[in-house]
Amino acid sequence: MAAHSSTSNNDRALRTATSNHFFAWREFIWGAIAGAFGEGMMHPIDTIKTRIQSQAILYGSQNQKGLLQMVQSVWKIDGFRGFYRGIAPGITGSLATGATYFGVIESSKKWIEETHPSLGGHWAHFIAGAVGDTLGSFVYVPCEVMKQRMQVQGTRSSWSSLPMKDNISMKHGGQMYGYYSGMFQAGRSILKQQGLRGLYAGYWSTLARDVPFAGLMVMFYEALKDLTEHGKQRWMPNSDVNSSLEGLVLGGLAGGLSAYLTTPLDVIKTRMQVQGSTFRYNSWLDAVRTIWGSEGTKGMFRGSIPRITWYIPASALTFMAVEFLRDHFNERLDDESKKEATTLSADRKGTLGEVA
Repeated sequence: MAAHSSTSNNDRALRTATSNHFFAWREFIWGAIAGAFGEGMMHPIDTIKTRIQSQAILYGSQNQKGLLQMVQSVWKIDGFRGFYRGIAPGITGSLATGATYFGVIESSKKWIEETHPSLGGHWAHFIAGAVGDTLGSFVYVPCEVMKQRMQVQGTRSSWSSLPMKDNISMKHGGQMYGYYSGMFQAGRSILKQQGLRGLYAGYWSTLARDVPFAGLMVMFYEALKDLTEHGKQRWMPNSDVNSSLEGLVLGGLAGGLSAYLTTPLDVIKTRMQVQGSTFRYNSWLDAVRTIWGSEGTKGMFRGSIPRITWYIPASALTFMAVEFLRDHFNERLDDESKKEATTLSADRKGTLGEVA
């Protein structure tokens, strides 16, 4: 009986060590690390992008600053700290999104390859990326709300003296909401004043931006990888391109192109999350009509340059980090799993021999 139990346990452990799981847990870890790394490196550019897109709410639609003017303004008024306001919720949200994005992509790819081979290809990558980003949105959106409000606030003195225009109804003190000293204070304040609805402000507009963005980015990345592989086989059959370098270049191209195509969706999302309780825009469609009617195409693509400037290096660093972690740790972990499987297999044979 004991021998039978030992054999059963060894069988289960062997299957665990050798089977190709659909749930690619390593990719969740690599994705989380890479996402946080990319956000931390590029946060100042994201701050500039957020401020450019939020100007119509804070100052009115006229005489909005360009990229260089905004950089000079943040440096002059808020200094170095102004560029890094909101970095804590930014990194927290990127941890969640990076984990689910890459984890679901790899898990879905394995599932599709093994159960539905005919469904493989770029559309499968698009769906996997969209689903992964959607799952991360439950953590990402509240972090994004806190991050963007802290980004537009700058320092306490600049937020207190901010002039509001366009007849926006303000609370006492001339502010849309109180000053947030940190991530947890911001979360408590928003939850107290506006409830969960405040923390998830612009949730659907975030999904409307991120689902196509995430799907497009992984689709473009995989397509570029296929194109690169075809080119190497045709013109450089003996070349050995470092996968981290490949991830850096192709990830940057995929991220930049996806970012530009989804800029109008990002403008709408940012304004709906920054507006707080002012309700300048009553809904997503109302935001589209208002921005298009008062600012035209220029308004819909406002902040596209810093958005692309942010996403090219951020995506490049993220994909580079993921490819690096895969190369340096997956092989080591696979070797350890094989050794464990070999040991368990030998133990099982010994146990069976004893039973016989």
